[in-house]
Amino acid sequence: MKSASHDKPQQTQQKGSNQIAIRSYNERLVLQLIRDQGAVTKAEATRATSLSPNAISTIFRTLEEEGFILRDEPIRGRIGQPSTPMRLNPDVRHYVALAVGRRSMELAVIDFVGQIKASRRVIIPYPTPQSVLAFFRDNLTAVLRSAKQKRGDIAGMGVAMPFEIWSWTSEFDAPREEMDTWRTFDLVAELEALVPWEVVFENDATAACRAELVFGSRSTMQDWIYFFIGTFVGGGIVLNGSVFSGRKGNAGGFGPMRVPDKDGKNRLVDHASLVVLEHQLLAEQREPLAIYEETADWNLMEPFLSDWIEQAAHNLAHATVSALAVIDFEGVVIEGAFPEAIKLRLVDEFRHQMEISDLQGVTMPEIDVGHVGRKARILGGAACLITQKHMIDQNTLLRSQ
Repeated sequence: MKSASHDKPQQTQQKGSNQIAIRSYNERLVLQLIRDQGAVTKAEATRATSLSPNAISTIFRTLEEEGFILRDEPIRGRIGQPSTPMRLNPDVRHYVALAVGRRSMELAVIDFVGQIKASRRVIIPYPTPQSVLAFFRDNLTAVLRSAKQKRGDIAGMGVAMPFEIWSWTSEFDAPREEMDTWRTFDLVAELEALVPWEVVFENDATAACRAELVFGSRSTMQDWIYFFIGTFVGGGIVLNGSVFSGRKGNAGGFGPMRVPDKDGKNRLVDHASLVVLEHQLLAEQREPLAIYEETADWNLMEPFLSDWIEQAAHNLAHATVSALAVIDFEGVVIEGAFPEAIKLRLVDEFRHQMEISDLQGVTMPEIDVGHVGRKARILGGAACLITQKHMIDQNTLLRSQ
C-alpha cells in the first residue's frame, strides 16, 4: 500500500454517477418513499421527489414489472382520472435472518415489509460457535417449510450478533475458555458454506436500530438515538435519516459509556442491562433466565423489576445527556427484549429522569418507544439486506470508500 504524500494534504474524492447509478438511485428513492408512506400515487411521488411526471411513471412501471410494488384500489371522487396508490409487495423478496444473543438464538424467514413468516427460538445459557451452527442446521429446513419458501426463493441472509461476543463473560456467567473460541471463528464463512445465499453480518443492536428505521415508526426525525436493552444494553444512531454504524461498525454501542459511579460500576452496561435484573433474581433463588421467555409474567419479578426500571432509566438519562453534548439529536427511541407494558414503564421513567436532569447546554429530545418490539434484532437481519439493496444511505452516498 502506498504511503500518503507529505507534500500536500489528501483530499476526499467526490464520486460521479453514471446513468445506471442514477436509475438505481431514483428507484431506491421511490421505493423508500412508498415504504415510509405506506402507499403513494404518482402525483404524490412527483411532488415528494421533484422528479418529472414522466420519470415517475417510468419508475413506477419498472418497479411494478419487477414485482416490487402492487396497485391499491383507485382513489375516486376527485376531479380528473382516478389516481392509483402503489404499495410494497411483501412477497417480492424473502430473507433468512439469524439472531445470536448471549441468552438466545433465533432463526426466521422475513418478507419485504418485515413480516416474520416463520421462526424458531431457543433460550441458552451462552452461545458457542458449534451450538450456533447446530441450531442453524437443525432448524433451517423446518423454518423454510413453515414459511412455504424454498432455498432458491431466498434473496439473502442477515446475521445479527454482538461484536466481540467473547467480552464481558464474567458479567453473564459464561466460561471464558469456551467464549474465547469466537475470537478466531468466522461465522459468516461457515454459514456461506451451508447455504447458496449472500450472508451479511451486523452488530445486533445496530441491526435492531435498522429494523426500527426500515419497519418501524416511519419517524420524521432525521437524527436520533436508539437504545436496545437486552442481556446487555446497546443501540445505534441515526443521522440524516440513515443508520450510521461508523467505520468499525460500533457507532451507538452505548454499553461502555461512562455514567456516574455507583459501587464501582461506572458503565451503562452495569446498570441498564437485563443481566442486572438476572443477578437480582438469582440472589433471591429465582430462575434468572425466565425473563427471556416470551410468555414470562414480569409482574412476578417485583419488587426487583421496579428497582431495575428506576436504575436503568436514571443511567440511560445520563448517557443521553452525554450523547446530546456531542450531537444535537432530535430524539431518543427505547426498545428492548421485554413485553410492551414493561417498555412503556421504562420510557415513562426515562422521561421523568430526563426532566429532572441538568440539561444546561443541550435541548430536551423527543422521547418515543420503539415500534418494532422485542423482535427488533431478528428483523434487523432482513433490514440490513433491504438497506443495502433497496434504500438510500445518506451517510455513505458521497463518501469515498
